Amino acid sequence: MNRPLAAVGGGFVGTVALSLLLLLFEVETRSRIRMFDAVARFVGVPGDTTVGFVLFVVAGVFAWPLLFAAVEQSLPGDDPAMKGMALGILLWVAFVLLGRGDLSGPIIAAFAGLTLMAHLAYGFVLGSAYARFTGATPTHDAGTESEMRW
Repeated sequence: MNRPLAAVGGGFVGTVALSLLLLLFEVETRSRIRMFDAVARFVGVPGDTTVGFVLFVVAGVFAWPLLFAAVEQSLPGDDPAMKGMALGILLWVAFVLLGRGDLSGPIIAAFAGLTLMAHLAYGFVLGSAYARFTGATPTHDAGTESEMRW
C-alpha cells in the first residue's frame, strides 16, 4: 500500500482509538470537558461543536497522518509506533496549551493526564497501523529471543 493511503488508514484507526478514550473521559468527568468544544476553542470558534467535531475528524484522519507520513522517515528510531507516539505528544502539548479553555482546579490534572494517554494511544495506533499497511514493521537481529534487548 502506498504511504499516504497507509497514513490515512492509520489515521482512521487512530482516530477511532482516540475518540473512544476521549468519550470515556467525557463520561468520567460528566461532560465537563466538552472535547469538541475544546477543539473549536483550539481553532478560535468557541461554542461551535459541529466545527469542532468536523475538524477533529479531518485532522485525525487526514492532516496529522499525512504529516506523519511526510516526516516519518526522518524521525529517529526504527519503530513507527514509537514515532507515532512522538507525534501524539506534540499534538497533546498543543491541545493542552490551547484547548483547555476555562478549566481549573483538580480537573486540570485529570484533563492533562487522560488527554496525554489518549494522544499517546492515537500515535501508537497510527504508527502501528501505518507500519502494518506499508509492510514496514520493525526488524530485530536474527538472534535468539534471550539476546534481544527490549
